[in-house]
Amino acid sequence: MHPLIWLAGGGVLLLLELIFPSVDGFLIGGVAALLLSAVAALLPLGAALQLALFSLLFLGGYGGLRRWSLRGRPTPDALSEPGSEWAEVIQTFDARGRGRVRWQGQSWAAELLETDGGPGPRAGEEVTVLRREGTRLQVLSALSRRTSG
Repeated sequence: MHPLIWLAGGGVLLLLELIFPSVDGFLIGGVAALLLSAVAALLPLGAALQLALFSLLFLGGYGGLRRWSLRGRPTPDALSEPGSEWAEVIQTFDARGRGRVRWQGQSWAAELLETDGGPGPRAGEEVTVLRREGTRLQVLSALSRRTSG
């Protein structure tokens, strides 16, 4: 394939990235095509080898970017050790056991487990985070933890 085909293809992919930024892959494909254009201009490569090289560049770039973006993030619904993390109550829990807590620097909706229908933990108190279900934390108050253990 002629290097100008890869150059034009890379330009089209980069243009598509500008138009549809939420679609994954256009930027990486455009950069891979531009790199392949330069390589194809310098070295005489067959069409099959060019397609294989484009595939390797695209998959390597996509995998590398994905790995880089996920580094350092905890797994979505897993805590390091259940019951080992604390959160501060920022909105007093109601009789249904619902309130808000500050955990890992962010405000979270929380559900109090083992509620007796009375007032739950008040603002400023600490609760133990047991698990996360989507955007809601399930917590135990310090009082119920002391009386049950």
